[in-house]
Amino acid sequence: MAMKFNDSKTCREHRFSIGVEENSGKFFLSIPVSNAYVDYEEYYEITEEMFSEFESDMTLALDFVQQCKEMKNDNLLLEKPGRLRGHAG
Repeated sequence: MAMKFNDSKTCREHRFSIGVEENSGKFFLSIPVSNAYVDYEEYYEITEEMFSEFESDMTLALDFVQQCKEMKNDNLLLEKPGRLRGHAG
């Protein structure tokens, strides 16, 4: 079954979103990435506590967002990237 990511809140200034994956109920933070062929999002699992914290103040997520952009939280990816993985801008 395909994952259905539902954004709850978006930070346009810092280019990330938080939300809930509908099928599993898992909370996520997503960032946009690009490769030579396509723009897409990477989805990182976060705890319910992190979700609540970030939802109340999106700036609290900025350290986590930066770690995701630097590929330091790859163990939390909800969908593993393909061989042509993109990079965050």
